[in-house]
Amino acid sequence: MTSTPAVGATTWVIADGYIPPESTGPAPAMTSHDSVCLLNAGANDAVVEVVVYFTDREPVGPYVLHVPRRRAHHQRINDLSEPSVIPVGVDYSLVLTSSEPIVVQHTRLDSRQAANALMSTIAYPTS
Repeated sequence: MTSTPAVGATTWVIADGYIPPESTGPAPAMTSHDSVCLLNAGANDAVVEVVVYFTDREPVGPYVLHVPRRRAHHQRINDLSEPSVIPVGVDYSLVLTSSEPIVVQHTRLDSRQAANALMSTIAYPTS
């Protein structure tokens, strides 16, 4: 297999975080959530630290994620629990710092209504 050069950046920002507090449909597939999709196309495993910032309290983190070399990792923000659970219905922002260049995408499923909404954006690379 041809080696793929590392792509992306080592620091990423997601400014618009919000986990909708209600859901419609069967869990867990239709549970309202935010998620980050991480791509590590490089030759080395990546260790990613996530720090969560809020509008009314001190930041929480780091949460540590591992993305093996040449792999993707999808992480629901709702499922992060150490050092603490991210509250639903609360605005937040994320700063992700990786030991290797990665690409980060942010996705939100809002299933509060029967007509679901899915939003996806690329995170902002700062390095």
